Amino acid sequence: MSNSHTPPYLPIVYHPDYLMDIGAHVFRTEKYGLALDILRKEGYAPGAAVQPPRPATREELARVHTDVFISDMEGLKWTPRTMQSELPISREIVDGFTLMAGGTILAARLAMEHGVAQHIGGGFHHAFADHAEGFCYINDIAVGIEALRAEGNIKRAAVIDTDLHQGNGTAHIYRDDAAVFTFSIHQEHLYPEKQRSNIDIGLDGGTGDEAYLERLSQVVPAALTEHNPDLVVYVAGADPFEEDQLGDLRLSFDGLRRRDRLVAEACRANGWRLAAVYAGGYAPDENDTARIHAGTGIELAQAWGIEPRV
Repeated sequence: MSNSHTPPYLPIVYHPDYLMDIGAHVFRTEKYGLALDILRKEGYAPGAAVQPPRPATREELARVHTDVFISDMEGLKWTPRTMQSELPISREIVDGFTLMAGGTILAARLAMEHGVAQHIGGGFHHAFADHAEGFCYINDIAVGIEALRAEGNIKRAAVIDTDLHQGNGTAHIYRDDAAVFTFSIHQEHLYPEKQRSNIDIGLDGGTGDEAYLERLSQVVPAALTEHNPDLVVYVAGADPFEEDQLGDLRLSFDGLRRRDRLVAEACRANGWRLAAVYAGGYAPDENDTARIHAGTGIELAQAWGIEPRV
């Protein structure tokens, strides 16, 4: 399948119900709507580009998560399987995460159709098959991949995870699955307890733009070329940012844009379908987080030759 055509706009998946009341928390769900506002202002989110998802079904969740864990979530039960989320559990929150899992399924489908898509949401890479963890109830990355595999839409996938924290849940889910390549570049001496991805790059605090980008370029696109995925899920965390409250990789706004450009251009050049999800971002000012997330979308659009409509 070729990626040679240019879609008329960047396909975007978003729903206003991604704004969830989780109380006073470093995870600010306001960032989703703010990022969409920036993309609209910059001309990259015309009305036809933005598609709302449906919630993931129980069948779709059960391809990744255990029945007892799904039942705990659906029943709003505070158990050892749900409490590691470090979030409250409420109908609004569980429904929001289930909706975002459906959003990643839709983004993956749109990426297969158009070559590229962005999910303004998702990226909950700390969720394991049998428990929540680290602000993540549902591993939407795996749910999206498994939905497309079940449909016969893809055979091989790759996860390129550039969040501040290692994608431990995703790595564990795919630890014995040769058809899904997992890569994580993250701050090493930091949460979580590490699992083994196919390739892990653990960086010291204070790494900064140039060293980070050099290490990333050593893997992308070479490792992807060897795996040759039908679909790449790009976990584009905003939390390597220099002002993030949860770590200190110290990437600048420009460095994060260059990171996104590197991944996007590698995928376009090699014909790999690319679905981007947002993941973490905990700057003191949520507008900074939104700016980083929107920048990811702009870099995707530019890599595919999509012009803004202003």
